[in-house]
Amino acid sequence: MSARQRPPAVPSVQVVRAGAGYPLVRIDRADPYPLSLDSVAHRSGLSPDLVRRFVALGLLDARRDAFGGLRFRSSAPSAIARVQRLRIGLSLNYAAIGLVMDLLDRIEGLESELRHRERAAEE
Repeated sequence: MSARQRPPAVPSVQVVRAGAGYPLVRIDRADPYPLSLDSVAHRSGLSPDLVRRFVALGLLDARRDAFGGLRFRSSAPSAIARVQRLRIGLSLNYAAIGLVMDLLDRIEGLESELRHRERAAEE
């Protein structure tokens, strides 16, 4: 494994004895951005350059790791599939897809809020 690549972080659990014999459990959280650029590109069937372009256009969420490489959430391949469905299905350019995705996310949030209010009114 090269210095640039590192295995994805996995949660680790340690049981430590505290005073009076009570165990104290410490859980280290998993990295919320476990996927590398290469793994996202491979899983989505796209080139790394196109994945980088999606990040630059704001279509895909990523962060930089300590080595400057892009790291992605586990949901990145499904987000890329969503972008591709919009591109193919509606024949939109990538800039327009960003706007459509924002609108779809807002609609989803409003529908969720409406369902929550309806449930609260029923109670």
